[in-house]
Amino acid sequence: MAEDHLRYDILAQEALRGVVRKVLGEVVKTGLPGEHHFFISFVTHAPGVRISEKLLTQYEKEMTIVLQNQYWDLKVSDASFEVGLSFDGIPEHLVIPFSAVKGFFDPSVQFGLQFDVSGGESASDEDVAEPEGENNAEAAPKAETADGEDAEASGEKVVSLDAFRKKP
Repeated sequence: MAEDHLRYDILAQEALRGVVRKVLGEVVKTGLPGEHHFFISFVTHAPGVRISEKLLTQYEKEMTIVLQNQYWDLKVSDASFEVGLSFDGIPEHLVIPFSAVKGFFDPSVQFGLQFDVSGGESASDEDVAEPEGENNAEAAPKAETADGEDAEASGEKVVSLDAFRKKP
């Protein structure tokens, strides 16, 4: 087989991260429409991530945040987004580069994306951060499935980049 000099896998990841960027940008302008809300997983030690030492200690590898009812100062740039959330009554400011995002899930429409992040590992149940606020007490699903089932079996619309890659 021919070598992929164009790196379609990387181009596809960048394009799908653009979906996350676009969605968050729309939320900045108009707020969350309808029942939409987001679970966003990211690698805490990825370059450019800025979170407090307390959160970094608590979520050493990966963290999932929920953007639903109580968040503030959401800002989106080409390379990252930042948001204010409260954890255990303490307001926190997070800066998350899109390159650190491992998963994006909107349970209101069962839509999710998952990404490869260099040096990242999958989130365990302990690595789910639950910001305070109404309806944020539910356990966050992993980006690839809502309940651990195969994505197709659960009926979720999940785009895995592995589907586009050639397996050796």
